[in-house]
Amino acid sequence: MSITARKLTQEADGIPGWIAHPNAPGRHPGVMMLHHAPGLTGDYKINASLLAQLGFTVLVPGVYNMLGVAGDHHLTQGAEIQAKHGDADFLRVIGTAWRYLAARPDTDADRTAVIGHCLGGRLGIPFAADNPQLRALVLYYASIRDEPVSPMRPRHSFDTAKLIKCPTLVLYGGCDRLTSNKTQLQLWQSFIAGGAPLEWHFFAHGNHGFAGPDSVGFQPELAQLVWPMVTEFLQRILCAPARA
Repeated sequence: MSITARKLTQEADGIPGWIAHPNAPGRHPGVMMLHHAPGLTGDYKINASLLAQLGFTVLVPGVYNMLGVAGDHHLTQGAEIQAKHGDADFLRVIGTAWRYLAARPDTDADRTAVIGHCLGGRLGIPFAADNPQLRALVLYYASIRDEPVSPMRPRHSFDTAKLIKCPTLVLYGGCDRLTSNKTQLQLWQSFIAGGAPLEWHFFAHGNHGFAGPDSVGFQPELAQLVWPMVTEFLQRILCAPARA
């Protein structure tokens, strides 16, 4: 399938980031990819193009840029940026990005999903809880800790996960250095308590960041293993008839 993939800028497009979409008429299911702590790295551009070739309109918002942080690369700035901006700031700009995606003439706003990695996975949980119109959620090793709430993070994922109504696909590794197996279990219990469809995959040998080439935990064989699982899930959920 022929696609277009290009950089978005605040000046030209009203939002910074990356877009990939099919060169075909009509409205397509939309996917918003929320980047990991290192920012919008090159692998997101590749994966966005792969999803566009499957028929999705894919937006990767430059979340850090939307928060006023300059630059195309933020490989070492994630912790510093998160120390200055709480969840309210992140969710505000993520909401702006989703509205941009949903308003595009080539996007079917009734069939949209979020894919979040690491930081993006953690933020994808409250975003999905607050936006029940979302059709699907995919979480790669969401960076969740068993920690008390704070002014910067006023709602814990254990509480917001049970509010999610859309089908969710969760991917975690047994060797995750940020989210312990115990915390993963607590999060699974929260999703189960919410009652929404849940597909949970645990890879005993998996690291945190196993799908990210810029991560110290990158495991290319595991990244290749889970990609068809993710695309099948998105096609199955988003390409089904819209909910009444």
